[in-house]
Amino acid sequence: MFPRRILGHDATVNAKVSPSKKSRKVAPSKGASSDAARVSELSSSAEGDRRAGARPRVVANSGDVLGAAELARHVAEALRHHRKTQQLSLDELAQKSGVSRAALSQIEGARTNPTLAVLWKIAVGLGMPFQQLLGADTGAGPKVLRAGDSPPLRSANGQMESRLLSPGGAPQGIEVYGLRLTPKGSYQSEPHSKGTTETLIVMTGALKMIVDDESFELATGDSIFFNADVPHVYESRSSHPTRCINVIAYPRG
Repeated sequence: MFPRRILGHDATVNAKVSPSKKSRKVAPSKGASSDAARVSELSSSAEGDRRAGARPRVVANSGDVLGAAELARHVAEALRHHRKTQQLSLDELAQKSGVSRAALSQIEGARTNPTLAVLWKIAVGLGMPFQQLLGADTGAGPKVLRAGDSPPLRSANGQMESRLLSPGGAPQGIEVYGLRLTPKGSYQSEPHSKGTTETLIVMTGALKMIVDDESFELATGDSIFFNADVPHVYESRSSHPTRCINVIAYPRG
């Protein structure tokens, strides 16, 4: 399955300006004043949270950009670590994954936000679960994965996004993702590593799954299990977003 990216609140003030040589001060509109007050309130709250050591509040719609940058950093560190652990050069990994040396270098340097398909190719090339490329914490003890700490990865065409739902430390070889397809959107996935399976549950909307050469029509509440080491395609059949839960299982090695 799993190359797709990622602002805030825009306030527009319309004012009539007379054709005078001298500029005139225009009083801010009521909407602009409320926007300014809101920004001030968010700034004060963030400062208070920082001093109290609490979890910082995030301004609406800004998390995607910040999350993507953090994700790129995690991926860069994980890719560099696993490539060197396997004693692979960039050229060797490029051959194994089908991702160009230049693209791998950009990702390792955190100079680009990799798309979904590219990361899947790299994971297959390294022979490792996808989640390990996201730099997930796998230490002992209970783990909580906050919604804002798992930014979505998007396909190159922007029609599907995938967000990791399983915290680090979850059962080895099992990963859970939330998928969202745009209305009538689709995503074509290349085969995963040998023995990988997927269990897909449609939560909202309708989906057409094409596994190898077989097609399956799925409605809300339906699920499908299939071997994901063959080409497979997700196609939304709805006029509104289709959401699914995807459980990926890797072969025990």
